[in-house]
Amino acid sequence: MQNNKYEIGKLYLYSALIMLFLGLCFGLLGAFVYVQPEFLKESLGFASLRPLHVSSVLFWILLGATGAVYCSLQSLGVKRLNTRLAKLQWWLWLIAIAGIYFSYFTARFGGREYWEFTPIWALPIIFAWVLFVWNVLTVLRKIKKWPVYVWMWLTGSVFFFFIFLENYLWLFPFFREHFTTDMTIQWKVNGSIVGAWNQLLYGTLFYLMDRITGNTDTGRSKLTFSMYFLGLFNLMFNWGHHIYTLPTQAYVKYIGYAVSMTEWLFLIKIIYNWKLTVTTTQKYFHYFPYRFVIASDLWVFINLLQALFMSVPAINIYTHGTHVTVAHAMGTTIGINSMILLALCFEFLWPSEYKTSVKPKALTFAFWTLQVSLFVFWLSLLLAGIKKGLWQMSAVQGLYSKLMDSLHVYFIFFLLAGCGMFIAFFILIAYLVKAKKFETNVFSKEHV
Repeated sequence: MQNNKYEIGKLYLYSALIMLFLGLCFGLLGAFVYVQPEFLKESLGFASLRPLHVSSVLFWILLGATGAVYCSLQSLGVKRLNTRLAKLQWWLWLIAIAGIYFSYFTARFGGREYWEFTPIWALPIIFAWVLFVWNVLTVLRKIKKWPVYVWMWLTGSVFFFFIFLENYLWLFPFFREHFTTDMTIQWKVNGSIVGAWNQLLYGTLFYLMDRITGNTDTGRSKLTFSMYFLGLFNLMFNWGHHIYTLPTQAYVKYIGYAVSMTEWLFLIKIIYNWKLTVTTTQKYFHYFPYRFVIASDLWVFINLLQALFMSVPAINIYTHGTHVTVAHAMGTTIGINSMILLALCFEFLWPSEYKTSVKPKALTFAFWTLQVSLFVFWLSLLLAGIKKGLWQMSAVQGLYSKLMDSLHVYFIFFLLAGCGMFIAFFILIAYLVKAKKFETNVFSKEHV
């Protein structure tokens, strides 16, 4: 029988998968607009499709991270998790998401980049996160000898709360009426808030790695704790590389340049060391979680190389505001965050009895289709961004319409790759949802 002790965490994970599916739908429609600008122009248009896609993906990450933390806490044997508060938190998220979608479908904007919805709908998110922080704090104080992932859950949840509040300082005239201050805070928030949810995701990743090997080597190693402190430092200071183009204090930019993406070097090393300790039996039992963890490691490496180039001020001038930035965002959001979340979904949603007997070929097809499609997707955005960056820094610029015409071939590959990712993600989501309803024999025919 399937173990039900993770039910509250599973509620969040299934909700996150719904957000992922909606994000894919809106993203695919937006990709069609790139190729055919008149598509849906009289109804939603790109102005609504983009924030619908971005918000859905953000909620996939945030709800997924919340569910993963709750599942991990309950897996550790914690008995003081307040499921009533967790359910109230879930309802607040549901209210916020419904309101945000209503804002976008009715073209009622009023927020800032990545949070473009009417600010009133931020209130349920704030209250929901207060409940999350309270639940996490209440549980963690009962745990003795904290491994690194416990510290990461604590700092990630607390910092996200304060950074999200900082995101709305623009509502006050003191901040809004000073352009440099306003933009600095906005771009700082967009960098720091990623660091906050990375603490939640990386922390749960380290827990998963210990769970797969059956020991606490990763969660208590000096190298992992070093990454934790470096990640915390990055969370607070590495946003400096986001504001190279603003006339702010030089030392802020120097600090941002010095610490940009350095934590990823530690992450690559930690996963490499862990990979050497995993036995063949453990790989087989945790087949899909293991594969997605390794995939995330590959995408960490790819995005690290890109980030190091983007962090050089002379290059950042060319890439800032182009599709290079979008490629980096997609590489981290899909290649790193989503791979980690899929690993966690297969660990907690894929029934134990399936792990030793069920390896559907469709899932293997979806896994590799996702990796190849994502690489083509990332590369097409990167090449389009480089071309646009050279154009916008050129002393003699041609017509913008001609530039966009020259990028059309990249957008076609972008669309085709998006279709490939949609198919791959759909298969993965369908099997995860199907696993909730059916017993092992549903898949047995594939292994006769």
